[in-house]
Amino acid sequence: MGRHSLPDGPRRGRTGPRSRIPRRNVALAAGLALALAAGTAAAVDGGPLSFGASCWDSAVRLRIVAAPGIAPALKDAAGYARDNDVTSDGSCLDISVTARDTHEVMDDLRSRRKGATNFEAWVPDSGVWVNRVLADDRSIPVTPAGNVALSPIAVAMIPTAAKSLGWPEKQYSWTELAGAALTSDRLKLGAGDPSHSATGLLALTQLVHATSGAKDGDTQAAATAKALSQRTSDSDGQVLETLPRDLSAAEQSNPRRNQALILAEQAAFAYNASADSGDDLDLFYPKDGSPRLDHPFALVDEPTLTTDESRAALRFMTLLGEPAGRRILEKRGFRTDDDEAPAGLVAGAGGRAPQPYKVLPDEPITDKEIEEALGMWTITVQSARLTTVVDASSSMSDPVPGTSESRMAVTRAALLQALTTFTPEDEVGLWTFSTKLDGKRDYRVLVPTDRLGDQVGSGTQRDRLSAAFRGLKPVPDGATGLYDTTLAAYKAATASYRKGKFNAVVLLTDGVNQDPGSISRSNLVAELRRITDPERPVPLIAIAVGPEADKDELGEIAEATGGSGHLVTDPSQIHSVILKAVVRAGDRN
Repeated sequence: MGRHSLPDGPRRGRTGPRSRIPRRNVALAAGLALALAAGTAAAVDGGPLSFGASCWDSAVRLRIVAAPGIAPALKDAAGYARDNDVTSDGSCLDISVTARDTHEVMDDLRSRRKGATNFEAWVPDSGVWVNRVLADDRSIPVTPAGNVALSPIAVAMIPTAAKSLGWPEKQYSWTELAGAALTSDRLKLGAGDPSHSATGLLALTQLVHATSGAKDGDTQAAATAKALSQRTSDSDGQVLETLPRDLSAAEQSNPRRNQALILAEQAAFAYNASADSGDDLDLFYPKDGSPRLDHPFALVDEPTLTTDESRAALRFMTLLGEPAGRRILEKRGFRTDDDEAPAGLVAGAGGRAPQPYKVLPDEPITDKEIEEALGMWTITVQSARLTTVVDASSSMSDPVPGTSESRMAVTRAALLQALTTFTPEDEVGLWTFSTKLDGKRDYRVLVPTDRLGDQVGSGTQRDRLSAAFRGLKPVPDGATGLYDTTLAAYKAATASYRKGKFNAVVLLTDGVNQDPGSISRSNLVAELRRITDPERPVPLIAIAVGPEADKDELGEIAEATGGSGHLVTDPSQIHSVILKAVVRAGDRN
């Protein structure tokens, strides 16, 4: 449907000022100020229905699916709208709210599962999930209209643990808090799985960001993720169940129980509201800033909605920004203003001065950082088996624009950087290719794909691979033997598939196939589709390096395996692209 002005306000009272929560100025959010004026006019003209008619005679029914944390507040707001005859164009709002884990909704939208659109609006806990749906052109479309509530992410602890760390006077950074918990035998830190929990993902991204400038930062981040993964729960609700069940010494010291949790302020507030005396959580707010859950309000498959449904959904969203709506949200532990932190709310969540509960990160987390953190998590936690296949044709000696280094030199550096993020349990190997590189074959196996921690001669597989990466160099007059190499590497990877690991082939090339005697492109794609087994997924991650490479061709080849093709103009981006591709492949398999 087309864009619509906002409907009228409640039949009793008047529309109050809007919350100062940052709004996404996209799609329906654009022009809300003008729509407010149009809605006010509609309220004046239509007003309470004339001749004694009831707004319920033409009630607009809306179904909203929301993250479990905010669903109770939205149900309260729906009840308020019902009890106060809040209207949209003279029709009452008949709204039902269903709580569902956000990652499940995202998966349904992206897979277009049957029944995935049996609701008109979606309120996840974070824009992270909306962005991932928007980035996938196969998804059912969603239209963000604004954000309705905020909740900073912090580290909650049982009182004995908080006291041992000097709460509330002592302040810690993210890395200091994680370090204190992850290195202590008595203080266990739990979190939601970052692949399912925005709280866990945003905290992980902040931790990765905090270590990025340090020496061996990638290694530190991977080690932190690995340690954190030992005590993750599938959802934020489940992670709360890992706390001690009572104040007994046995429960408080139980090694299977967590004494600290990465948690949203609102979740701590809700927990404390229902906890027995003495069981309240105390909250550490990291001094380098708390990322926030922003609870976007999005219309689902908006072109299929009726005018009445679109306008009613927007009316309900604006109700949440009015004084009555803000009171409902704050009563449930949410912040409704980016610049304010109500003292009662913070205290209820376990915060107390001088904890820096108003501090935001110096730099906002970017979508790129989130994708990289999630990719690192997938590789680190699940463990990976990657066969790396690198182009060694002569064109890899060409300089990278704006630098004095060759494509191969920068590729070597990127691969060495990526290697630091892998654990001893990961399996990584290296192939190289150029026409007739090894007799009649266009490829050579430099390092078989094995566990990085395995002993190989006087060193380890990691040492062997690091030396092989450093020794990569272009073959003089070598051309690109792409097709035969791709098929051979993929066959080897599928034949040596390791269950329980993330299996993939990572192919880097700066050109198109230049071997006239090789398999054809169409036959290659057909053969890859034949070999691919959804029960034993091995996505091909194909990276085009430089302007001569054909991204579309690589994309077609990679997609035959459930993988993806990518173009990098600067080989230093390779590490980031690999992590992003891992996330995409994980979503598809």
